[in-house]
This record gives sequence, structure tokens and C-alpha cells, in this order.
Amino acid sequence: VLPSARAVPYNMAAAAAAVLVQYVVLRGDLARPPRSWPLGAVVAQGCHAALAAVHGYREHPDTGAYLEQGDAMRTVVLEAPDEDSLLGLARMLQQRGIDHRVWVENPEGIPTGLALRPYPKNQVQPLLKDFKLLK
Repeated sequence: VLPSARAVPYNMAAAAAAVLVQYVVLRGDLARPPRSWPLGAVVAQGCHAALAAVHGYREHPDTGAYLEQGDAMRTVVLEAPDEDSLLGLARMLQQRGIDHRVWVENPEGIPTGLALRPYPKNQVQPLLKDFKLLK
């Protein structure tokens, strides 16, 4: 006899832990004076970083599961105030063994953003708590 759907407890904490998210962090100062990059150029940097992270970690099971979600994929775009904060975040992620890619715009050699490979949200969200949503 199969148990009814009501007999199966729903664990919200477990469901939240299983949510896969790709975090992208872009430099906010690029869109403001004196640099004043066009919005499309800044968005392109985030796209490059996200694709580089997905490609670089394409063999990881979380990346495959994230891509399999199709229209349900979750991406969060955060803002680093400047180059120093972006590179500081990259160092911290590297020290903690968090898979990510820093995107550097060439030929200028300007670090513009970074992206983590897809992770369960609860594993990486606390590490990014000092960064606000990009506006």
C-alpha cells in the first residue's frame, strides 16, 4: 500500500537547501562616472562571467542539474562597489574552495565581474551577504 501524498512530510528547509543558484557579481562602478559604461556592456560582462563559470565547471553534477532546470534556472546578480571589493571576494572564494571564474575584459585587462558555478543556495549565500542586488 502506497502512502497518500498527505502522509509524506514536506521539509521546507531541505527544499531550500536543494535550490540551485548561480551568483554573478558585477562591478557597479563601471556604470557610473567617470567610467559610465553603457548598461549593455555591463550586462555583457555578467553574461561572459556566467558562461565562463558554467563552461569551466560543466562536469560538476550541480552544473548539469542547474542547466537541466531550463526555464526554472535561478540566477542572482549582485554588485561589487569597485575592483578591490571584487578581487577581495575572489580571494575569499578561492580560500574557501568555492568554484568561480573572474571575468577580465581584454585587451584592457579590467576585472569586471565574477560568477560562481551553480551551487545549492544555502552553501554560498552566507558568503555573499555583504553584496547587494545590482541596481
